[in-house]
Amino acid sequence: MTARKPRAIPLARSYWIGVASADHVALAVESGYIQLNHGKAAPLERMRVGDGFAYYSPRAAYPDGEVMQAFTALGRVTGEAIFQADVGGAPRPFRRQVAFAPVRSAPIKPLIASLSFIRSKTHWGAAFRFGVVRIEAADFARIAAALGRDFAADFPDLERPEKAAAA
Repeated sequence: MTARKPRAIPLARSYWIGVASADHVALAVESGYIQLNHGKAAPLERMRVGDGFAYYSPRAAYPDGEVMQAFTALGRVTGEAIFQADVGGAPRPFRRQVAFAPVRSAPIKPLIASLSFIRSKTHWGAAFRFGVVRIEAADFARIAAALGRDFAADFPDLERPEKAAAA
């Protein structure tokens, strides 16, 4: 397992959504890691310890599983270093440790109107086209609530959504 130090990032805490099928999310949650864009390092390098992270799953299984369109996991980045996993051959995907909270899946459609990072409410899937998206604290709090979590309790040391919305 090879470790890579993340590059310098802004001091403000960030909130992220990664896109993966629900079957891949289940493996990640069970093992306590995130992997994005088929194992690329770049999106993980932009994250830092303490950042909030949620997974959005367009499908139940990759690549042609049942359509799901739901948020399926929520956690906090805990790993300082990015590492390459040995998955029995090449390629070796880059991963980062995350502490996941127990959640229920939450369909995205009831949330679309209230999520500010989704600019086109008609073509809302475009927001996820790059596989990872950085979002505001208020949006992350809405997603956390839909997943059955209390943002203020789960992220007590992080910026409150009221402050983010007022800025």
